Amino acid sequence: MFNTDKVNSSKNNLFIALFGIFFLIVSSSCTDQNKTLSIPEDYNATNFITSATTELAVLNQLDNLVSEMKKGRSVDNNLEKVVLQNLYQAGSPSLADITTTYYDSKINGLTGFFTELEKAAGNEYNPATPNETGGVYGSYLFNQYGLEPEQQVEKGIFAAALYNHFVRLTKTEFSENTVHQMAAIMGLNPSFPSSNNATLHSNPDRFAAVYVARRDKNDRNGFYSILKKEFIRLQAAVNQGSDFNDERDEAIETIKQTWEKAILATVINYSYATIATLSSTSPTDVQKASALHAYGEAVGFLHGWKTIAQADKVITDAQIDALLVLLNAPSNGNPTSYLFITDATNQLPKLLDVISEIQGIYDFTSADLEDFKKNWVSEQSR
Repeated sequence: MFNTDKVNSSKNNLFIALFGIFFLIVSSSCTDQNKTLSIPEDYNATNFITSATTELAVLNQLDNLVSEMKKGRSVDNNLEKVVLQNLYQAGSPSLADITTTYYDSKINGLTGFFTELEKAAGNEYNPATPNETGGVYGSYLFNQYGLEPEQQVEKGIFAAALYNHFVRLTKTEFSENTVHQMAAIMGLNPSFPSSNNATLHSNPDRFAAVYVARRDKNDRNGFYSILKKEFIRLQAAVNQGSDFNDERDEAIETIKQTWEKAILATVINYSYATIATLSSTSPTDVQKASALHAYGEAVGFLHGWKTIAQADKVITDAQIDALLVLLNAPSNGNPTSYLFITDATNQLPKLLDVISEIQGIYDFTSADLEDFKKNWVSEQSR
């Protein structure tokens, strides 16, 4: 006789077994989903120097290049393109290696900024009567169009080389070493001093990090504070494994956008500074040159972002081009920077348009714009 009790018993056992497996799967899934990233209060700087040897060497290379270019600020000194090229191409990787192809051509092309520096050095310049070589005006070296090649190299490199290298690091296999490298290429020290004051801090900020700090009024909500928080979160996520890849990626995206916003906020800062000086009553040549220097920094800070992949920045290349036109420094033509000196009444309103356009791109508030006018590191003597 067919034993239905045994069949029913087998079915029950099978059901219980399947239910048990299902429970284990759901339980395991819930456990994974409920894992919480443990975030420490401070960034762990262990092995920072040894991990970021390459990035720190690149920053030192940039230091050397900037020091050489600054010699041209004195009319008594000449600059040699070959010397500048050697400094730019030294090391492995070199600054040239990590700079976008587009901006490398602007720096080192046949008619690039190095050529302009060599051509202008040793001459004098006055934007009221432009010459064919450029030269020293006030305390700075300008090309024949009134744009400062030194600032186009240095400030453009912040995005075209340093940020570009940062982005490349985000696409590599991650370890804690990678996090150190990402912080280093930005010019951050893991002590997060929020200052470039070497008198007050044994490890001050450098390069891009300097300007992030200047745009942060130290209320724990600013750009620099966000970077510190996100680098600590990024390090924690990497160290605690693949369960926290989402947190890792979120931290990276926030760092990228914060870096970009802080630098474009600095374009706003220098635009305001240029307007303030050149709209004042009877500015001296020294003041005019200082304003043209601030303006040149703004152009360099902006231009370096061109051709960074759109997935890795907020601003578009079309927006960059439009802003450069407003700045009288089109990416595909000769600048007319001197007009901000010779025709200030008609030209300075363009800088207000630049400020307004950048505000719209990044949703900066009116209060933000007021804050961006200040160098908070100097204001707070920190």
